[in-house]
Amino acid sequence: MLRLSKKTDYALISLSYVASMGNRPASAREIAERHDIPVELLAKVLQRLVQRGVLKSQQGFHGGYLLARPADTVTVAEVVEAIDGPLQLTVCGTTDERCEQFSKCNIRDPLHRIRDRIIGALMACTVSELVQERHDDAVAMPIAIGGIAIAGRKVSVPGTVKDL
Repeated sequence: MLRLSKKTDYALISLSYVASMGNRPASAREIAERHDIPVELLAKVLQRLVQRGVLKSQQGFHGGYLLARPADTVTVAEVVEAIDGPLQLTVCGTTDERCEQFSKCNIRDPLHRIRDRIIGALMACTVSELVQERHDDAVAMPIAIGGIAIAGRKVSVPGTVKDL
């Protein structure tokens, strides 16, 4: 099953919250309490986002976290990779000597194309969209045939451009 890690969930929740706050910094404790996230784990996630240039931290009495750049330039794909590393559907890569089936595998290339489509869908969704969805009080939908549906809109992937 393809799913995001809890750390990535926390990162996306935090980024959506920070973006919705505008220019007011949000502390790790504030975010954690607001969303029932363990503060110690959240602090590590936020620091990783700072290291990757997605967030910036502001020290001082009114310190906290701010987006390092506009929300419409931060993609979900970037956040997933910052927290969990590159998206992988299979164990094999382009040259994986560990796999006994590598030389005769007939699904490796199609699975890589599927991975590329998923990455494309995640790249098409930005933090600003998550904030908008949050304000619309929409519910995320499961993967749909031909693309990924997010809050009633199908994210465009190569070969599909349909609205739900």
